[in-house]
Amino acid sequence: MRGDSHTHRIKNARKGFMTRKLNYLVKLTYDKTYNGYVADVVNLYGCMSQGKTKKEALENAKKEIKAYMEALEKSEKSKISEKEIVNVPITIASI
Repeated sequence: MRGDSHTHRIKNARKGFMTRKLNYLVKLTYDKTYNGYVADVVNLYGCMSQGKTKKEALENAKKEIKAYMEALEKSEKSKISEKEIVNVPITIASI
C-alpha cells in the first residue's frame, strides 16, 4: 500500500494537475507573553502561526501554508479572468 499522499496525487492527476511536495523554512520563536511558539514561514510573506509546543506550532504552520497557497491560487485565477484582449483598429492619416 502506498499511502495517502500517493493516492492524493493520483486523484489530482485525474483532475488534470499534479501535486508536489515543497519544503518551506519555518522560523520558530518562543514567545514568553503567549507562553508558546510563533512559527514564521520565512519564504511566504505574512504566513505565520503559533502553538503551545514546537510540534503544535509546526502543525499549525502546515495548515497556514496550505491556506496561503490556496488563497494565492484563487488570487491568480481572479487576475487571469479580469484580463481581456481587445483588437482596436486605428486609422492613421498620412500627410
